[in-house]
Amino acid sequence: MTINCNGKLIDLNVPKVMGILNATPDSFYDGGRYNSEHALLAQAEKMLSDGADFIDIGGYSSKPGADFVSEPEEIDRIIPAIKSILKQFPETILSVDTFRSTVAKAAVEHGAAIVNDIAAGNLDPNMMKTVAGLGVPYIMMHMKGNPKTMQQLAQYDNIVTEMVFYFSEKVNEARRFGINDLIIDPGFGFAKTLEQNYEVMQKAQLFQVLQLPILIGISRKSMIYKALETSSKDSLNGTTVLNTIALTKGANILRVHDVKEAVECVKLCQLIINN
Repeated sequence: MTINCNGKLIDLNVPKVMGILNATPDSFYDGGRYNSEHALLAQAEKMLSDGADFIDIGGYSSKPGADFVSEPEEIDRIIPAIKSILKQFPETILSVDTFRSTVAKAAVEHGAAIVNDIAAGNLDPNMMKTVAGLGVPYIMMHMKGNPKTMQQLAQYDNIVTEMVFYFSEKVNEARRFGINDLIIDPGFGFAKTLEQNYEVMQKAQLFQVLQLPILIGISRKSMIYKALETSSKDSLNGTTVLNTIALTKGANILRVHDVKEAVECVKLCQLIINN
């Protein structure tokens, strides 16, 4: 349960927290907030001071029905963000949130240490080969279709069994390319109905059969605010509840907008485990 990030071994036996920093105008919660360098650096500083172990930079919203973004535009959003953060906070471990190999390559060449791919290579046949060549950890998420079509593809006979099979195939493919450090993400909200999301959470411990670190990303998602009949703005409490449950199910990384609260979840859950 260790990953190598720029030569630094990160032990995921104690869960870690990944802060979400979107350089996009249309992400469902924080779109447009960090499009200036000042705002971006202020948020990065806050996340790091709150205890973030990683920061995940995204330049293409993956919310349902998200608008198309060209590769040059995605790169133009991500690379300045990476350069600014690493200039100001050089020890930061950055992840790049992209399903495009060209974007992943550019990001890693400018200092990103992890590739976070919502499509696990399904939207770019060159992704796994590229990641293998870059020698960085690879986060593979479960999704069907793409952000525009995924919500029409939420049909399963047994969702968790099918997801475990999906990941086993993806792990074999990644190993064939020579990717050493793999992390799986169940993809809450991606090609899943509200009820299916909660079934996956209820059975999330079953993904441990893959013997890989598990990333859980449910921060302020519609599975929370639709169930509670509220909004993403008012979903921090629900996020904290589900992050706590995720930790009891074996989560190794929590991917969140609100770092301080997630770090507190980890600390309290570790106290229970250690006693």
